[in-house]
Amino acid sequence: MKELQENIDQRIALYGLISRLMLKEVDADFLKNIEQDERLMEFLPNYRDWSKRNEFDVDELIEKQYNVDFTNLFIMHLVPYESFYVRKDQMIESGGDNPVLELYNALDFRVALSDARVVSPDHIGVELEFMYMLNVALKKALEADDKEGVCEVLQIQYGFLRDHLLEWAPMFLINVKKESRTPLYHDGAELTLEFMLSDFEYLTKKRGEVCASEDAAS
Repeated sequence: MKELQENIDQRIALYGLISRLMLKEVDADFLKNIEQDERLMEFLPNYRDWSKRNEFDVDELIEKQYNVDFTNLFIMHLVPYESFYVRKDQMIESGGDNPVLELYNALDFRVALSDARVVSPDHIGVELEFMYMLNVALKKALEADDKEGVCEVLQIQYGFLRDHLLEWAPMFLINVKKESRTPLYHDGAELTLEFMLSDFEYLTKKRGEVCASEDAAS
């Protein structure tokens, strides 16, 4: 439990960063928050060292670089939806039959599609935001020393990564890295992929430890 408590804030911060980056275009406040956090900037080395950040003001970079890149990657040329990758007909399931929607509803996670540039709840940014929300719930369970609740959230996180994000997002993120025109989205895609894989390994270990001890105590 101690290791979970030590790592929860970083997990929350990283899921918050990558989900926001992939949901909609960046703004000046979002970039400022990243750049003021040295730990986060370490995960974005090409963006951190990009010379254009010193040559142009942030509004110009947003309008002529980042927004153009976002539109190209997430709206025009690539498809950031799970159903496109897992359905044989490659159709985006935007209705109530989308399998992730049932899980969202069961855990009272509401997807405000109109607030982001998405048409379906299985968008990569929404699925990452769901992981962010689960980590917030995990932190509350840890603070309350609710071992049963901690085990339950770990099981949900592990299953969601295994059955959803890791089933399709790596392929999408590899394409984002290849097609990106700015280091922000290149580094963001690389960070997301590496973090999901390492977090899955982490969850596999901690879920086994915490839930095994919980079973033994019951």
